[in-house]
Amino acid sequence: MAKTPQNTTLTPLIILLITIFSFLSLTTADEYYNTLPKKELGFKREKLTHLHFYFHDVVSGRNPTAVKVAEAATTNTSSTNFGYVAVLDDPLTVGPNATSEQVGRAQGIYASASQTEVGLLMVLNYVFTEGKYNGSTLSILGHNAILSAVREMPVVGGSGLFRFARGYAEARTYMFNATTLDAIVEYNVYVLHYY
Repeated sequence: MAKTPQNTTLTPLIILLITIFSFLSLTTADEYYNTLPKKELGFKREKLTHLHFYFHDVVSGRNPTAVKVAEAATTNTSSTNFGYVAVLDDPLTVGPNATSEQVGRAQGIYASASQTEVGLLMVLNYVFTEGKYNGSTLSILGHNAILSAVREMPVVGGSGLFRFARGYAEARTYMFNATTLDAIVEYNVYVLHYY
């Protein structure tokens, strides 16, 4: 049987064309991400907002706003309550009085996370229910050394009017009842966000 002659000059050209088309298909393929200009999302400028409110943590009585959900076997013998975990839905009010106008709720978890000091891991959402920020939230994640006069925790995000938020929350104990363990905490929150 006779052999068919091969054209050896077309082979490098075909390889080059396949390489070019492969490269083009990689660079024009759909990506899972896209860089967007801020204006496309409706963001004009960034501003700094100061929020001031009171956090009412009620662990006693018939209607507590913070309840224990877990503890370690050694929590009751620990000087710091290490291993204690609570879920909370605390009211946020304009003033320190419980009957003051409510502007939102602090919803989340705190856990005694230190063996050497009374220090809480705070995982909270401030859910605003009144005024300009109604429906917006701020997320807090940080360490709260509750025996310190002033505690600072980071704002790590938000939703609604607080999308892309960042900043910090300063907490100061306004009132603590050593018998009931109920507390009122004054918060000053400084948050950068777009408008």
